[in-house]
Amino acid sequence: MTGLQLRQYRRRNRLTQQDAARSLGVSQGYLSLLEKEHRPLSEELKKKLVASLDLPMTELPSNVSKYKVGDVSDDQLTTDLATLGYPGFSHYKPSRPKNPADVLLAGLKANKRDARLVEAFPWLVLKFPDMKWDEVTRTAKMYDLQNRLGFVVSVARGMAEKRSDKTTAAALKRREADLEHSILAHEGTLCNETMTNAERRWLVDNRTASAKHWRILASLSPELARYDV
Repeated sequence: MTGLQLRQYRRRNRLTQQDAARSLGVSQGYLSLLEKEHRPLSEELKKKLVASLDLPMTELPSNVSKYKVGDVSDDQLTTDLATLGYPGFSHYKPSRPKNPADVLLAGLKANKRDARLVEAFPWLVLKFPDMKWDEVTRTAKMYDLQNRLGFVVSVARGMAEKRSDKTTAAALKRREADLEHSILAHEGTLCNETMTNAERRWLVDNRTASAKHWRILASLSPELARYDV
């Protein structure tokens, strides 16, 4: 986030510098320096900005901006998705919000995930299409997650097309194109590496054209997505 963006968000919320500074716990003079980019925005201040100025979750500090992907358990990922508003886990108690890009790549990184969590990945892409995709794409490639990410983005694009959201569909098509050049040759799964050989053979014969293109053994498709945004 730049100082100019900070000023724009403040004005969009119709807050004076004094009002915004009070909610952030800093002086008006310091906020002025931040907006003029004479001082860097700390990660702690970014967290406060998201809460106090209603900034998008994608402005939260991110591991992906440092090209890192953390390890999270299924339980933690469930809570993270609930906090970001995933309808399937709305009955879970929310916790401290995380940047959606962190949640997505941490989810994709695991070789074994609960199927209900995997179903949430395309929703996450559709809910937060303003992720910093250059960082997400580069980080995915560093961890060899490009096939999984490309397939999930493809399913999200299909969901956007189903609801005639041409703008989002076109944007996601560009994200797929960014990943196309680095597709890995080997077949993989969507976080289900422990499936049986019989399951693998069935998916080879019955998966969607998108799954085949991204060399992913999975049955997920836009038609089977349980929740839209």
